[in-house]
Amino acid sequence: MWVIFGSGAVLLAVLGVIRRFLHCDGTWCSYLSLSLTALTLCAFCTRIGIWVTKEDWSALADVMPGMSKVFWILTLASIVINAIGLFRKKQ
Repeated sequence: MWVIFGSGAVLLAVLGVIRRFLHCDGTWCSYLSLSLTALTLCAFCTRIGIWVTKEDWSALADVMPGMSKVFWILTLASIVINAIGLFRKKQ
């Protein structure tokens, strides 16, 4: 589920920036992108909770070290990309 939310967040962020540069309103795209970013993180935390409940420590050991860094980078990228669209002034 988090892959679907994450892909949607990226697509909407790019669409929001493109709409802003085409002098259209991209505010809703940016809002939805940030919302999907939050849902992505929640879905991944839910997956981690399931692994802990099932005591699947090997899954946690394999996935968490790399994915935690990836999620930090992608969340910051989502914020920056959406900020570009939000702070671009209409001409």
